[in-house]
Amino acid sequence: MGDAPATETIVNNYIAGQICKPVTNKYLPILNPSTSSQIGQVALSTSQDVNTAVAAAHSAFDSWSSLTVKARAAYMLKFHALVREHANELATLIVLENGKNITEALADVAKGNETVEYACSLPQLMQGKIDRVSGQVTCQDRRDALGVVASIVPFNFPLMVPMWTLPIALVTGNCIVLKPSEKVPLTMYKVIELFEKAGFPKGVVNLVNGTKDCVEALIDHPQVKAVTFVGSSPVAKIVSDRCHSLNKRCTALGGAKNHLIALPDCDVEGAASDVVVSYAGCAGQRCMAASVLLIVGDMEGGAQKALLDKVVQKASSIKAGTSAGQMGPVIDSQAMAKILSYIEQSESDGAKILLDGRTWIEQMGGNKGNFIGPTVILHANKTDKAMSEEIFGPVLSVYNVATWQEAIEIENANPFGNAAAIYTTNGGHAEWFLKRVRASMLGVNIGIPVPREPFSFGGLYGTRSKYGDMDITGDGAIEFFTNRIKITSKWPTPSAPEYAMGTKEGAVTMNGGTDHANFAGRM
Repeated sequence: MGDAPATETIVNNYIAGQICKPVTNKYLPILNPSTSSQIGQVALSTSQDVNTAVAAAHSAFDSWSSLTVKARAAYMLKFHALVREHANELATLIVLENGKNITEALADVAKGNETVEYACSLPQLMQGKIDRVSGQVTCQDRRDALGVVASIVPFNFPLMVPMWTLPIALVTGNCIVLKPSEKVPLTMYKVIELFEKAGFPKGVVNLVNGTKDCVEALIDHPQVKAVTFVGSSPVAKIVSDRCHSLNKRCTALGGAKNHLIALPDCDVEGAASDVVVSYAGCAGQRCMAASVLLIVGDMEGGAQKALLDKVVQKASSIKAGTSAGQMGPVIDSQAMAKILSYIEQSESDGAKILLDGRTWIEQMGGNKGNFIGPTVILHANKTDKAMSEEIFGPVLSVYNVATWQEAIEIENANPFGNAAAIYTTNGGHAEWFLKRVRASMLGVNIGIPVPREPFSFGGLYGTRSKYGDMDITGDGAIEFFTNRIKITSKWPTPSAPEYAMGTKEGAVTMNGGTDHANFAGRM
């Protein structure tokens, strides 16, 4: 950490429509994970910077929230077009600071912009209801924005995950303070420029860079009405507990240990391709990645052995790099050390390393990037750490089970609850598993069962994958970012004879029946 030299690429804060240095003038290095070389510096903000950003958002809230949903969506439509126009530039930044291959980076941009599209449809999705419920009594509801909301996002999807929250929060009428990951701040710094080009008023969108102090200041600020967080499970729990101690709305999504279950009747070729993409895509750094493959049945021959052989074959053909079809590095040396420790521990516990990603370290020679290849581990013991703990890297643990029930017991015993998938060509078999697995996002012959809008994204309550309130996209996000206001009204009965209503002593008649539940004007 140190003062930022004038010649380096500097990522500052964006507050009230202005680029702002942190009050301390302190910065952290931004590293390219493919080379470990420094590519810039990012502001290290304090509570003073957070206070300024929240004040700007709070000041902009009244005028922004007073606009119609349609008017706010019009800004988002302009932003959507700008993201499409700058997709290649954004993807290049993602490759540079995150290490995804270019295909994955473009998908990061496209999937993020898909949530922007959903937000543009909110004028048709978030209108309230009204109904006459008794006599002259009507009930209606509407959705009001919360105020200032904070979004704290991780490194693994520099554009998509921020877009899970920003577009819906903004179109529902909130103003936002975004805290990107200090490891990948370049992409959102460019996105902030696009928000400005789209014409968003000053203070509606703010960006503050930093680490733990910045996060805590956002959570604790009394004018921040809600917090969204995506990251590791231990931190998600801390964020959720801290928010709820302040009676503050929070959704905090944590980690995962996603299980794939392959039945003997699965399509071997299709399942193998899908398994490899699921566990090795994005270098395994996604909360929906496959972690464990449970193969049901005799492994001595037939489809079960063919599937495992095919998975190893396909994964072994992957090359290191950031071009299409290649696998990029993990984010930093700490992540790489963690992944290596699980491989080494599994090996010492007696597991077979069918495909060893450690060979990439030797093959890369003098390259100082964080490259580790796809790894496949065949476990003899279901209690191995790699079978139950989140690794967050391109490592697939394989375990052979004899029965369907054994597969369910292993999957449901893990403390996470994000995703699970079943590979089979029989619909009845799929339904049996879908009713019994303990996870919230389930796949049938799909190893990355991410819901697409309008369906919402989020892990299972009561597990280490999800803390707090509601989901983070789709209709779950509409509920999260608004207060539902209910209004019950009664107007005097007009004197005109056409409006006359029948009454009975002690009750109100409605549609020919007596409404004993109506206490309006009576005791």
